[in-house]
Amino acid sequence: MAVRLHPVWLLAAACWLAVAPVAAEEDDYEPAREWREGEVQFPSYPAPENLLSLYVSAATANKFFIDGATLSVGADGVIRYVLVVETPQGGRNVTFEGMRCEARARRIYASGRADGSWSKARKDEWVRIQDAYANRQHAALFLEYFCPFGNAVRNAAEARDALVRGGHPDVRR
Repeated sequence: MAVRLHPVWLLAAACWLAVAPVAAEEDDYEPAREWREGEVQFPSYPAPENLLSLYVSAATANKFFIDGATLSVGADGVIRYVLVVETPQGGRNVTFEGMRCEARARRIYASGRADGSWSKARKDEWVRIQDAYANRQHAALFLEYFCPFGNAVRNAAEARDALVRGGHPDVRR
């Protein structure tokens, strides 16, 4: 007994066989390019009128600020900024840092001195951002301000807007 296939099914099978090799050849796969960091220049020392506060956690009494004038998003995808941390006892820590959203990593380029100058960081490699309970300023910047859902803000204005709003508008609170 011979099995008869309907002509429509035969035509569909023939079309599929004709298109399948073309679809495989048109695969646009490109291997990932190696990432390279752009040149970094130290910014001006932070001025009090440029400081934008950010909420980090109820677990710390420290106050955290980003200098809005130093915010930048480089062609290399790095968000660069000056972070200022003030303690209740009057201590102040100023660092010039970078953040890579796609790698969930951060780097300290320099520390600020009391005279308003910068001291290049001795240990300036990229490190993974951890969401620690008390010292979570980098996690807060990553999750709630600069890298919503792991995607970098497009420009400095978007980053400043997220700080002014108390979080990126794409992140639900």
